[in-house]
Amino acid sequence: MKAKAFVIHLARAEARKPQVEKLLEELSLPAEIIDAVDAATLSEGDVDAVYRGKLHRPAYPFRLRQTEIACFLSHRRAWQAIVDQDLDAGLVVEDDVQPDAQWFTPVLLVALKTIQPRDLIRFPCTARGEKGPVVAEETGAISIIAPHSPGLGMQMQLIGREAAALLLDVTRQFDRPVDTTAQMRWINKVRVLSARPICIREISGTLGGTVVQNKSKTLAEIVNREIRRPLYRASVAIRNALIRASVSHLFCTAAMAETLMDGLL
Repeated sequence: MKAKAFVIHLARAEARKPQVEKLLEELSLPAEIIDAVDAATLSEGDVDAVYRGKLHRPAYPFRLRQTEIACFLSHRRAWQAIVDQDLDAGLVVEDDVQPDAQWFTPVLLVALKTIQPRDLIRFPCTARGEKGPVVAEETGAISIIAPHSPGLGMQMQLIGREAAALLLDVTRQFDRPVDTTAQMRWINKVRVLSARPICIREISGTLGGTVVQNKSKTLAEIVNREIRRPLYRASVAIRNALIRASVSHLFCTAAMAETLMDGLL
């Protein structure tokens, strides 16, 4: 298998450079740096070319921040590299990830043996909220599951070449963050899997904090998000349940529930 790792790194985030160099040595694959898109350099025209609110249903209830748009474009650069280099698979890694010394390489090897061209295998930082059937297993300790509703976070994924191409095609314009887009299997047509046990952790707190989230929210914004976020997630779960079941009566029930959710959002 022809596989390679891509570490997404913002050049001006100098405090993260030692971690990036460490990652390049620890990822068990040939690796290179993907220059992250800098939100500070995005013009209004740049944003208008790719960002279109309420593009898909269920509607995403928040307007994307510049940093979220830049993050999405950075992942698109990694997907493009997988396609351009004609890889069987690419391991896309954000630069605030620390692989587990014991489990990361064995889990990656199982993922490499399991992955199909249209697969995206998540390496989540937490198993919270992801349940589904096992599609591959080794020695009882390592498994790849097909989660009913994929979790959030894009810290690390192994992506097949066809999956990368499909994601590029459907995200020429986008209306929500990259991780919530990956959840929408009715849009991206990619099989999303998830690796176990948890073999990475997110360490942005030790690297000066995240470069994506805007911490300066008003109380009203916080309350608004706390109300709308669970409604949106429930609507996504309904859609994913519809995809799994493919039963006409469930379609009607899910469509009615989704309409209600859209009204509340």
